[in-house]
Amino acid sequence: MDMKRDAEREPAEKQRKPGIHRLLEDTASSTYADVIDIIEARIELLKIELTEKIAAISVFVVLGVILIIGIAYLITTFALLAGELFRHQFLGYLLVSLVFLCSFVFLARIKPLLLKNLIQNILLSVHDYKK
Repeated sequence: MDMKRDAEREPAEKQRKPGIHRLLEDTASSTYADVIDIIEARIELLKIELTEKIAAISVFVVLGVILIIGIAYLITTFALLAGELFRHQFLGYLLVSLVFLCSFVFLARIKPLLLKNLIQNILLSVHDYKK
């Protein structure tokens, strides 16, 4: 019951306060409410932006998996073709494997910075960064 009386007294007390004090109190409480609303809106925007970024990453992952599977089938096809041309299937797979091993040795031992610089340039060009 006391809470009810306090709640009923509160509006009456606000009305009895002088004009400038009441104005300052109303301004402070509305400013606080506005700041809370702005913070909540920013959090919602952050959630939306984060969701968009996660969706974009998911798209790239799915497309990457599909691309890897497609490349694996293409490599297998080239190996089978080379095997048919050499009349021995294992020679086709050997040829394709040697191409990949030579590429690895070239990128890992002979020119290790080439791949790093290439990937860095691609990433920077995505963000329109000019050196």
